[in-house]
Amino acid sequence: MTLRRTRSPAVPLLALLAALACVLGLGAPASAASAYRYWSFWERTDAGAWQYATRGPALARPGDGEVAGFRFAVSEDAGDATRPRATAEFAAICAGTKAEAGRKRVGLVIDFGTAADAPSGERPPRARTACARVAEDASAADALAAVAKPLRYDASALLCAIADYPRHGCGEQVAAPSDEASGEPSGDASRETSAHGDGPSVGVFAGVGVLVVLGAGIGWQTLRRRRP
Repeated sequence: MTLRRTRSPAVPLLALLAALACVLGLGAPASAASAYRYWSFWERTDAGAWQYATRGPALARPGDGEVAGFRFAVSEDAGDATRPRATAEFAAICAGTKAEAGRKRVGLVIDFGTAADAPSGERPPRARTACARVAEDASAADALAAVAKPLRYDASALLCAIADYPRHGCGEQVAAPSDEASGEPSGDASRETSAHGDGPSVGVFAGVGVLVVLGAGIGWQTLRRRRP
């Protein structure tokens, strides 16, 4: 007598449901995103907008009449970094600093961030501007040191503190902040929500309906095969 090996119809059904659940994002929740608490360095464009610097302040050499910015915040990456909130122009920042031959003036915007960005037990100082009059070949780091000491760097030359803030830590990894906690709007109008506010999108409910229909169809075919 030959034993005929049959495949349980539940196997393809479960595999199909699992695959569709993954595609529709109904599987296990993703782990919480991580971010870093650090000072980011910004340069002011000719149009007056803040642009994330592609080089560190020790390598950047702003010209006379330019503005550099520093912002302390919790950010996931350069694309997510929070800009300085001040928008003061060079003329306003350096209005009381006279030009000198052989030296240049660099406007600085220093934004210490919000309470949500602060390390435990610390309180951010108020944002401020300063005008640094430095040598013509001075870097942005030199200009910052002229007006906001003490500065603190780590062994790899990462800027850790400006004007002794924060007192401890340097680029440590933390949980990614929510838009509400950071006080910054997300600006994402394409996020799907249900008609009653936050919750599963219409696409998710439609996906669930597809799963139910397909599951019922496979079950019906299975019962049909078992009929004599």
